[in-house]
Amino acid sequence: MHRALRSQADVVVDLSELAFADTSLMLDLASLARRLRRRGRMIHLRSPQPQIVALIEMVGLHRLPGVTLEVATTQLST
Repeated sequence: MHRALRSQADVVVDLSELAFADTSLMLDLASLARRLRRRGRMIHLRSPQPQIVALIEMVGLHRLPGVTLEVATTQLST
């Protein structure tokens, strides 16, 4: 968190390997987004697993100003 706040650029949080999270993580990310936004930067939530996307959407984190949600799309071969 401290390192992210010192960043001079937007912050990318790779969530691709995160299998479990609860609302406390969502609150931490929302707080980080708010603090970064004050400095003119954004937070990009990248490649969360479906259960994490559901949690992000349930708490509305993706709707906060300064937050982008980048969901990986998988292509099925036919």
